[in-house]
Amino acid sequence: MRLLDRLQRRFGRFAVPHLTEGLIACQVVAYFFQQSNASLLSTIALVPRRVLEGEVWRLFTFLGTPPLSNPLFAFFFWYMFYLMGAALEHTWSEFRYNVYLLVGWAATVVMSFLQPDSIASIGFLQGSVFLAFAYLYPDFQILFMFILPVKMKWMAVLTWLYYLVILLLGDVTAKLLILASVCNFVLFFWSDILSRLRSSRRRMARQTEQSRAAKTPRHVCSVCGADNLRNPELSFRYCSKCVGSPCYCDTHLREHQHIVAGPIADKDNGRKN
Repeated sequence: MRLLDRLQRRFGRFAVPHLTEGLIACQVVAYFFQQSNASLLSTIALVPRRVLEGEVWRLFTFLGTPPLSNPLFAFFFWYMFYLMGAALEHTWSEFRYNVYLLVGWAATVVMSFLQPDSIASIGFLQGSVFLAFAYLYPDFQILFMFILPVKMKWMAVLTWLYYLVILLLGDVTAKLLILASVCNFVLFFWSDILSRLRSSRRRMARQTEQSRAAKTPRHVCSVCGADNLRNPELSFRYCSKCVGSPCYCDTHLREHQHIVAGPIADKDNGRKN
């Protein structure tokens, strides 16, 4: 991505390091505060109607919304989010990871204003981090719920299927948030996906050609039609005295009339090879 390379050279020094840890820290603080103040989440959630009424902080504070109420599940989520976010930051650089989250955040905010009375969740934005990690590390294996070993690529497949079901059957808000959450994924990976599709198409074409070639006999007797695939026990030779050097099996190599140019056979016509 040439544009991103130019932006990184110009603005890379302004990248925020350890952004994943910062988001997790905000969510942990909000999680513990909500234990004593149940109305906290309604204060920090992104509700576009409230933003239009002057509560601008909601554009940012919703990023600190805790993922789950169960402490064990919340801890597992934060652990996975840290693992994946740190890996992406290390793989891409701090600046590119910042841009990835920034695009997802901006798309989420924009889409949420299409349903101003609904609450916009951060869950799909964090899901885009998972999808990026699974795309880059498809064979990375985790212990799901600390028990079942699962590769990331299979979890990604289930996630995409889940998104598809929501797009088909879910409410409008969920559909908009899913579209927003995949904006950054598409922006970062579309060229690589297209390249892989082209490479896969070429590979399939080669395999089809090789399969077709494997089913096509290389040697076919000009007299009896025997070939090297149906008659592997036979040997095949080409007669240099015949025009075009046709192929013959063992039997007809010695018992055939030579093919000559013109209507008059040469003196060797009918002579055994």
